[in-house]
Amino acid sequence: MLGLMQDWPLLCHRIIDYAAEQYGAREVVSRSIEGPIHRTTYTEVQARSRRVAQALERDGIGLGDRVGTLAWNTWRHLEAWYGITGLGAIYHTVNPRLFPEQIAYIVNHAEDRVMLTDLTFVPILEKLAGDLKTIERYVILTDAAHMPETSLPNAIAYEDWIADSDGDFAWRSFDENTAAGMCYTSGTTGNPKGVVYSHRSNVLHSMMVTAPNVLDLASTDTIMPVVPMFHANSWSLAFSAPMNGAKLVMPGAKMDGASIFELLDSERINFTAAVPTVWLMLLHHLEETGKTLPHLDRVAIGGSACPRSMIDAFQTKYGVEVVHAWGMTEMNPIGSAAGIKPAYAHLEGSDKLDIQETQGYAPFTVEMKITDDEGTPLPWDGKTFGRLKVRGPGVSRTYFKGEGGEILDDHGYFDTGDVATIDPNGYMKITDRSKDVIKSGGEWISTIELENLAVGHPDIAEAAVIGVAHPKWDERPLLIVVPKPGSDPRADDILSFFEGKIAKWWMPDDVAFVDEIPHTATGKIQKMALRDQFKDYRLPAADVAE
Repeated sequence: MLGLMQDWPLLCHRIIDYAAEQYGAREVVSRSIEGPIHRTTYTEVQARSRRVAQALERDGIGLGDRVGTLAWNTWRHLEAWYGITGLGAIYHTVNPRLFPEQIAYIVNHAEDRVMLTDLTFVPILEKLAGDLKTIERYVILTDAAHMPETSLPNAIAYEDWIADSDGDFAWRSFDENTAAGMCYTSGTTGNPKGVVYSHRSNVLHSMMVTAPNVLDLASTDTIMPVVPMFHANSWSLAFSAPMNGAKLVMPGAKMDGASIFELLDSERINFTAAVPTVWLMLLHHLEETGKTLPHLDRVAIGGSACPRSMIDAFQTKYGVEVVHAWGMTEMNPIGSAAGIKPAYAHLEGSDKLDIQETQGYAPFTVEMKITDDEGTPLPWDGKTFGRLKVRGPGVSRTYFKGEGGEILDDHGYFDTGDVATIDPNGYMKITDRSKDVIKSGGEWISTIELENLAVGHPDIAEAAVIGVAHPKWDERPLLIVVPKPGSDPRADDILSFFEGKIAKWWMPDDVAFVDEIPHTATGKIQKMALRDQFKDYRLPAADVAE
């Protein structure tokens, strides 16, 4: 016997329809690529997204066709997303921080037929256009007054492109499991692989992240997703903000500390989200200028592990609650958040930071476990390290075109590639990527924990830890640091900073100073490049061991 409820497919365009109906006057504010601040509303975004759908259909785009976007967070990019999905086509967010060869690879692999791009990226595409075999038209996300002369074939200004559409367009109907969007992994090993989100997964994930124990979003919020739309759906905020009627502020191309602060202050933003490197720039700006954050209540930090010192700075110095989150492109993307359960509600100060430093616990719709290399489940004791695996309606079951082969275990779990512990209350703490963990004398050392501790040193701007070959212990940790401007830290001072905070055998064997640390296109530390850079490095204790 089946239930007698209506069949109401979970489709992305229903989100912008709801926002226009219930919160139509709520603002969508953008720092435009052309310069000025632009203001619109959910009502207008919905109307213009229908015009986008009409323009795409006029160009022969339909159900299942891929439409590339190479763009920052702006109102035009938002309109495009809803127009693409409402037609039944698939938005493919291209990460502009990838190498040009990788951009060409993923556009061709996805078989994008139209490319929507910001002015910023026109020169990149002009160099690649000859290699982009499937692109039939380039739409420049600007107006006629700012349209550049370009060699891109069939190029047209966005405003001219939608001008011939009247918006009298009925969203198409299709199954909720229909593909809605694509995002490729950053490709740290091999070619990037395509993750394909469904309408159902997007809607369910957006509903999940709004919960009080995750991001806690409401119509009274003013939200700024600093995390780009090309980073795994901007952590769902391009969907969950309209779904909840929140005012939405899009930061455009300017991600420096001063520009981010300007919008936080002028638009009175109370919730925002980004990776730690962005917040590092903001905190440096605040430190240099003596400014404060009077409007900001909460900040979500993810993408890579958030240093304890960063959580402490936001909360103690600026009164901003930190939501430490974790996820992956393959997870739509949020998989956990460090909300405070009743068991820990009494904690304050350092004890509370101990919990917030974890990646938190899985919300409803995410199942999580840790296993050994043979797939045997390991205990949730907060001490045992294991391979972190997940399953749920927002977790990939395969990559586009079957790249990478079978990615699920016998029970349908996806191996995230992270090594983690889970405590008895379900709080998960990532200790490393499985390929980055240091195995010294048969024991594991967490590079993430060492890195997060290092950036708490007053003279260190950024830190990375890699394993370096050792004749006795197989590997030992090397700490690589970028000093803060104007500081001149010494290795022995830095190592003294670690004393009493970690087990003695975790102590790095040496400290190397560099001007910068390489990052992937998604802002993560590029350990592979560091290992190559320091492949001939000899630790001072290695000669003694030999």
